[in-house]
Amino acid sequence: MLIIHPKDKTTKVLSRLYEGLDIRFVDQSKNNTEVKHILNHTSQVERIILLGHGSDRGLFSKENDEMKEFNRLIISHQHAFFLRKHGGNIIGIWCHAEKFAREEGLHGLFSGMIISEKEEADEYNVSATQEEIDEANEIMFSRLRRLLDTDTPLHEIPEQLKEMNDKHSPITDFNYERFFFL
Repeated sequence: MLIIHPKDKTTKVLSRLYEGLDIRFVDQSKNNTEVKHILNHTSQVERIILLGHGSDRGLFSKENDEMKEFNRLIISHQHAFFLRKHGGNIIGIWCHAEKFAREEGLHGLFSGMIISEKEEADEYNVSATQEEIDEANEIMFSRLRRLLDTDTPLHEIPEQLKEMNDKHSPITDFNYERFFFL
């Protein structure tokens, strides 16, 4: 399994999805050419998981975790050709990953807007403290990991995650609804 997860303290919770697994890991230390080379030489049957912050333009990265702003896209349009070769065996979790996937013709499990910070909750009129967001996301991503560990087909995960939302708070109702199989 190939994991691309640029380091960022606000998305550390996503490491739950691969902790303890035998993986190949790419963080922000690779440049775009190196990432293309890695994707091009990844078996078509190997799952690729893309994690972090991003937009409909791709997955963000920054030189180091101390920087406030992201300064590049580690996954963008220029990587889509290599990702398309993996059919439906891609997982992309970042804000608006499903828009990027639709635009680029990618298939797999993708997230929409996932709230991970208080500022995002405020922007989307979701009433939640940072502590509530952190706790809800810890639980949600632990549940997603369980589904992945039991080889739940990716196309079943969006509905199963919704069914696992047993707390029904503004933050869980928002985030659990934002997973899509394309």
